[in-house]
Amino acid sequence: MNESEFPRDGRPVDMYLDLLRVRMDSEDYQLLLKVVAPALRALEEQPPESLDFALDPQDTQQLPQEIRDEAALVIATAVTGRLDNQLVEIDVDGTGPVRVVTDAGTASDPTRLAEIAGCIRQRHQDTEELRGIAAASDMSTDF
Repeated sequence: MNESEFPRDGRPVDMYLDLLRVRMDSEDYQLLLKVVAPALRALEEQPPESLDFALDPQDTQQLPQEIRDEAALVIATAVTGRLDNQLVEIDVDGTGPVRVVTDAGTASDPTRLAEIAGCIRQRHQDTEELRGIAAASDMSTDF
């Protein structure tokens, strides 16, 4: 998907992409578009409530952190329709720092960030428990 294929109907994500196009190096911007194109296409086909969005670690591992961060913000803008999304890093016991996109109000609320960290911690514990069950059952633990 190239830039001319994005519909221009005044959506917040289009405005955000226009801002990034002006602000970013041309090569970085093209790389960003390549990373977010599958998610933007999926959003055009299905409502966001029915989709789970995450950047594929294998596709993005070699990318600079700035591009990964911007990709997460582009997708969040497309899903929420809001331009005030922020990327925050939360230190989660047992997993280390985790980068999360949230709205500006939540990003500035330490209590709410602690709740998010608790949810992430619980999800990590659940995943590890499931991995243990899968391993004990001679099933794949790659999920």
